[in-house]
Amino acid sequence: MKPKFAKKSFQGGPKNILVATLIFVASIVLLTKLVEQTRQVTSISYSAFLKRVEQDDVKKIHIVGQDVYGVFRDGSRFETVIATSNPKNWDLLKDHSVEVSLASQSGQFSLWYLIPLVLCLLGLFAVWYFMRQSRNASNGGGGGNIFSMGKSRAKMFMPSTIKENFESVAGAAEAKEELKDLVDFLKNPDKYRKLGAKITRGVLLIGEPGNGKTLLARAVAGEANCPFFAVSGSDFIEVFVGVGAARVRDLFAQARKHAPSIIFIDEIDAVGRHRGSGLGGGHDEREQTLNQLLTEMDGFTTTAGSVVVLAATNRPDVLDKALLRPGRFDRRVHVPFPDLVSREQILNVHAKEIKLDPEVDLRKVARGTPGFSGADLANLINEAAINASKHNQESVVIKDFEEARDRMILGKESRTIILSEQERKITAYHEGGHALVRLMIPEDTDPLHKVTIIPRGGALGVTHWLPEKDKYLRTKEEMLANIKSAMGGRAAEELIFGLQTSGAQSDFAKATELARDMVIHLGMSELGPVIYYQEHGNNEPSQKTREKIDQAIHALLTTCYDDALNILRANRDKLDMLAQALLEKETLYAGEIYTLLGIEPRAEHKFS
Repeated sequence: MKPKFAKKSFQGGPKNILVATLIFVASIVLLTKLVEQTRQVTSISYSAFLKRVEQDDVKKIHIVGQDVYGVFRDGSRFETVIATSNPKNWDLLKDHSVEVSLASQSGQFSLWYLIPLVLCLLGLFAVWYFMRQSRNASNGGGGGNIFSMGKSRAKMFMPSTIKENFESVAGAAEAKEELKDLVDFLKNPDKYRKLGAKITRGVLLIGEPGNGKTLLARAVAGEANCPFFAVSGSDFIEVFVGVGAARVRDLFAQARKHAPSIIFIDEIDAVGRHRGSGLGGGHDEREQTLNQLLTEMDGFTTTAGSVVVLAATNRPDVLDKALLRPGRFDRRVHVPFPDLVSREQILNVHAKEIKLDPEVDLRKVARGTPGFSGADLANLINEAAINASKHNQESVVIKDFEEARDRMILGKESRTIILSEQERKITAYHEGGHALVRLMIPEDTDPLHKVTIIPRGGALGVTHWLPEKDKYLRTKEEMLANIKSAMGGRAAEELIFGLQTSGAQSDFAKATELARDMVIHLGMSELGPVIYYQEHGNNEPSQKTREKIDQAIHALLTTCYDDALNILRANRDKLDMLAQALLEKETLYAGEIYTLLGIEPRAEHKFS
C-alpha cells in the first residue's frame, strides 16, 4: 500500500498574488499588441480617404453609421469616419468603381468585440494553471516554478517506506546507543513527560564522509516508526533573498503536521556557518536562512507532537555557536571510522551478495584495512568482485582483495610507462631508502606492507605500510620517524648517485605537512606548547613569530633528513640488496624483505 500524503491548498501570499497579477497584466498587453499586428488596420483622415478614392486606390468599403472600414487595391486595410452624409460622395464612389456595403449601427457585430473577453479568459486560465502546478509541486516536496520557490525541497518518507533500523547499521555501537534515547522518546513520550524530562531537540551527527551518518538517521526514523523528512543544507539556499527562510518555514510546518516526525538535514554546514562571514553585512541569503532555522528549532515542545531534528556534518568547527547551544543541537553524536570489530561486521554485510571463495577470511581483510570508512569497505568488496569478474573467475579470492586494496590506496598499476635502466635503478634505490629507514626504526613506525617499482597512480614506485592495530594517538617519536622515512628516498639518491631528482616531491610535501602540524598545532617543537593559527580566534602571530615558526619547521626537516642519510650510510649493504631484489622482482612484500635482510618480522597485512 502506498503512503498517502496530505493534500495542500495553494497558499499564495502577497508575493505570489503580486507575481500572478503582473503575469496577467503582461499577458493582456502582449495579446493586445499581437491582435493589433494581426489586424494591420491603418486609420486615415476623411480628406485623405476622399483623395485616395479620386486616385482609384480604394477597392471597397463597409459603412457602419459614420464609421468606414475599407480595403485599398494593394490589399491593405484602413478605417476612417464620415462626418456627414453628402450625396456627392456616393457619386464619387460610383465614378471610381468602389464597392460599397452598408450595415445598421444597431445590428453591428464584429469578431474584434470578443477580444477583451478572450483576453480576460486567457489570463484567468493562466493564473489557475500556475496555481494548480504550485499545488502539485508542493505535494511532491519541491518545485521548479516561481510559485513553489518558497516550498521546501525535502523528501518525505512515510514509516512504511523506511526499511532501515539499527540492525541495518553495522558497527557504530556507541553512536547507536546514544540515538536509542531519541528513539525511545519518540515512541514513548509520556514516560519522559511524567517525570518532567525534556528530550534533546536536535542531534548533530559528526563524522568523516562515508562513515554512515545518513544511514544512522534513516535507522532512527525506522526504529521510531515516524515520518522522515530528508533535505540537504544546500537545498535551502537560492539566489533570491528570502527563499531559503521560506523553505525552512515550510519544512517545519510540514513536519509539525505529521508529528511526531524527524527532520534530517545533511551537510548542515552549507547553511549553518558562522554568521558575519558572508556578503551584505550579515544580511545575505544564507544568514537569513540560518536565522530562520534558529527560530524554528527554538520553538518546539516535548509533547507527543514533537519534531526532532537530526543533522550531519564533517565540519562542526565552522558551525555557528547559536546552532550548537543547549535547546537546539545540544547533543553531538560522533560517528568515527570503524574499528576492527565494526569493519568485520561491515564487510560481512556487503559480502552477502558476493560469491566468496571459502578460503577468504573477512576478519583478516578487516585487520588489513585500518582507517577505511564504511563506504571504503563497500567499495573494497565491489572492486574485488569486479577484478574477479574481469579474470572470469568462479568466485572472489584473496588475491582480488589484495589488488582492490592496493588500487584504492596506491592507485592502478601502469604497465604502459617504460622506464630506462637508469630510471629503474634510481627508483629501486629511492623506494629501498624509504623501506630501509622505516625498518631500522621499527618501534616508532607502522610496519612495512609492500614495496614496488611498478608505476602506480602517477608515482614511479611506492613504499606502503599499514598500522598493526587501530590507533587513536600519535607520539612525537612516531611523527619524527614518519618524516625520516619520507626523507629516505632523496637520501638514498644522494648517497648512491650523488644527485637529486623530482621523485621526492610528494615525499617532501608529506614531510613538510607533518612538521608544520607538529610546530603550529601540536606544540612538538622548540617553540614550546603553543598552538598557532587557530581557525576561529584572534591569535594571528606576529611577523617575528612567523619567522620562528618557519625556522622550527626547517630545523625539523633538515634534522630528519640527516638522520635518514646516516641510517642509510650505516646500512649500505642492506640498501644494495634491497634495491637489487626490487630490480629483479619489481614487487616485494614485507615478509620477503624481512627474510632478505635478516630482520625480525613484524605484523604483515597480507590477507593470505
